[in-house]
Amino acid sequence: MLTLGPIRVPVPVVLAPMAGITNAAFRRLAAEQGAGLYVCEMITSRGLVERQPKTLSMLAFDPYESVRSVQLYGVDPRYVGEAVRILVGDFGVQHVDFNFGCPVPKITRKGGGAALPWKSDLLRAILTEAVRAASPDGVPITMKTRLGIDREHLTYIDSGQIAEDVGCAAIALHGRTADQYYSGEADWGAIAALKQAVSIPVLGNGDIWEASDALRMVVQTRCDGVVVGRGCLGRPWLFRDLAAAFGGEEVPTPPRLADVLVVLRRHGELLAELMGESRGMADLRKHMAWYLKGFVVGSDVRSSLG
Repeated sequence: MLTLGPIRVPVPVVLAPMAGITNAAFRRLAAEQGAGLYVCEMITSRGLVERQPKTLSMLAFDPYESVRSVQLYGVDPRYVGEAVRILVGDFGVQHVDFNFGCPVPKITRKGGGAALPWKSDLLRAILTEAVRAASPDGVPITMKTRLGIDREHLTYIDSGQIAEDVGCAAIALHGRTADQYYSGEADWGAIAALKQAVSIPVLGNGDIWEASDALRMVVQTRCDGVVVGRGCLGRPWLFRDLAAAFGGEEVPTPPRLADVLVVLRRHGELLAELMGESRGMADLRKHMAWYLKGFVVGSDVRSSLG
């Protein structure tokens, strides 16, 4: 059980927001596989406040979602506060997560993303305004971050203590620095260190490819839950496996190709319902290689599916 303010998540698993991936269709697909918290892909606070059509279109929720969860990004406390009020008041959002873990150079070079926590005063101001805007409705604010910019500029302990000081409900830590991007191994020792440094829930992120990885992370770090990102691409049944593992049940055997195709078709149906068949099938194309990875499927079949 993961507790985020008034929210109780039976299985301590969170779907990491991924741009162009975790739309309402994918979140529904993941939720059908197993219980957890499924976060909408990241939106920008300024885009929301200015009511930009593209930003508003991303705020689509499936009736299946018991908790409306959104990841927000912003660098101006005023925009952040107003964006939180809009999410809660106009869209019925029940959980807002902040992304301070993006490693993309064009973002970090400008002091944003995973580089922003280095500006501790700004981080504190942003989170303070967010918590203030959400508190009248009891909506929990959480944040996700990385170890720091690089090994010479680590920020995760200070970020966790700031998050706790201002009233955040939890902090998620990806065990890599921004300059690592997704290379090398995630530092689970840092997740353990953060858990010892704060009293709010800590979620671990990085190198969770199988249910056994999640259990091992919890044992090694004493974290309160896990965040799953790339490990579920083309493998939404990972949430089924995680639900079984955390429930003390036997993890199902890996799906056969026939089983994968059933899930793939379901994904297509959900995308068609969300955005129409033409756009939905175009969106599904990028998932094909992930779904078919590890299976012997001829190039002509892969090409025709594309």
